[in-house]
Amino acid sequence: MRQFVYLGVLVGCLLCALWLEPVFRVNVLRRWRRLLLTLVPVVLVFALWDLAAIAAGHWTFDPEQTTGVLLPGDLPLDELLFFVVVPVCTILGFEAVRAVNRWPAGDEPAGPPVGPAAAVPDGARSPSGPVTPGTGDRA
Repeated sequence: MRQFVYLGVLVGCLLCALWLEPVFRVNVLRRWRRLLLTLVPVVLVFALWDLAAIAAGHWTFDPEQTTGVLLPGDLPLDELLFFVVVPVCTILGFEAVRAVNRWPAGDEPAGPPVGPAAAVPDGARSPSGPVTPGTGDRA
């Protein structure tokens, strides 16, 4: 049973983060192309880093705590899954915070401004009146 410890931790991480998708409607999984564009460089860089460390003898994995499925270069499948699961959980958490705070992501369709600043009229942003653009002087 110990061979599933690493995998169990990864499943636990996913379970702790996946509920954010439907509850806060973050649409991380729905925007799969964006997710892939984020994951591919992360997975490649860290997998190559691990492969180099394994080849140099600097990095090992306890075979009793991994599934035993080894990819080329003796990289455990569990470790590759780590490079997918942890960023997905991080993105879900970030997007949930962004959704709660109504921070724009920058790819929203053009429309009225969102967030706390949108509710404040332009003239009311400064206690002494509006600022004349480019001069720094009050109007």
